[in-house]
Amino acid sequence: MTTCLSDGSPYPYGERLLNDFATRSFRDTADGDYVAARLAYRARLIPQFLWLSLQSLEKYVKCILVLNRVSAIHRRHEVTPLLNRFQAARKFDIKLSRSSRSFIEYLDTYGRHRYFETPYYTRDVEIMRLDLAVWEVRRYAHVIDYYIATPKGIVHLLQQELRQIENAENRPHRYRIMGGVLEGIVAKRDHPSREPLLWQNAFFGGRHRRTVRLAAHFHAANSPLSLHPEILDEVLRFVYLPADVVQEYRRLAEQAGKQNIAMKR
Repeated sequence: MTTCLSDGSPYPYGERLLNDFATRSFRDTADGDYVAARLAYRARLIPQFLWLSLQSLEKYVKCILVLNRVSAIHRRHEVTPLLNRFQAARKFDIKLSRSSRSFIEYLDTYGRHRYFETPYYTRDVEIMRLDLAVWEVRRYAHVIDYYIATPKGIVHLLQQELRQIENAENRPHRYRIMGGVLEGIVAKRDHPSREPLLWQNAFFGGRHRRTVRLAAHFHAANSPLSLHPEILDEVLRFVYLPADVVQEYRRLAEQAGKQNIAMKR
């Protein structure tokens, strides 16, 4: 099979290098973040689980953007704006379940704060929601919009690739990305990441798992600034905080100040 452009001309070498960058710098790195997130969840390291989950999904979406030549320049650690950017480009639809969209919004809110700037919580089996979201997003993270030269002419393979992706929804464990890091981990039985990846995972592995047994647990914590927003200006003397965080805590500090004045009266 010879990959080519729509006019039959050879696929440029520079374009192949850019695809390689997207795959190795984003998707392959995201695969590692995903396994690390599962490990953090099992160890009840919830802030680390949230951050690594967000990192993995952010990188998968950035891989999709670059592979389809949509700008992935985005300074904030949020996934939803990246998905919206891809949707606006009208390349093809990334089909996500309601559960995955909800989980991504949850991560955008609670996963992007690495330094405990804001409160966080888990109240369900979030690792299952992560597994589903990663599987649904990652299946698009390879070259699917391409042409091949055949004896009958140039054939566009995008719609065929999309059909294969959608047909895999009923058998996710059988859908594999050629050269994927996760696929390599599954194939190598002595790989140290294999057990953390396959543990109670309904979407990745060599066989279909009919049941997943996980104990739901609730975990929450209030950040120092959420408890004492009045220290905001002192904190800002020494560290950087995102503008939206500063704005919200300044509002809370002013509100608390007004309440204290009212109580004194």
